[in-house]
Amino acid sequence: MTISTVQNSAPPALLPGVANADLAATVLRVSLGVLFLAHAGLKLFVFTPAGTAGYFASLGLPGPLAYLVIAAELFGGIALILGVYSRWVSLALVPILLGSIYVPHGAAGFIFSNEGGGWEFPAFWAVTLIVQALLGDGAFALKRDRA
Repeated sequence: MTISTVQNSAPPALLPGVANADLAATVLRVSLGVLFLAHAGLKLFVFTPAGTAGYFASLGLPGPLAYLVIAAELFGGIALILGVYSRWVSLALVPILLGSIYVPHGAAGFIFSNEGGGWEFPAFWAVTLIVQALLGDGAFALKRDRA
């Protein structure tokens, strides 16, 4: 009886010269960046910075914290899209999502479709940020971390 050996070969790359794992990290990084820009845009153009600060104050948070959150979402989103310090930016944005779980969404329960929005989506978003930090920049990053 013979034991056959299985050779481990990587699946063919979707883009020549770019590993599929790097491409997947890029898709995740850019998607996260776009989501953060959308949230910053909502706070800037729909609710307005002053309205967002008022909402933060109504939750018992310091109103000026809203301006820091808007700035973090805006600049963090841009940095993720461009691929600049993606690991560090991802980790820096996790507390914003954890804070959104604790303050406005936690009391509404788990399911995000609950009245007041549950904490399901912010929790998933926080996990994806941690995954991004573990994966690294991926392909097409302006400042790729080679570690």
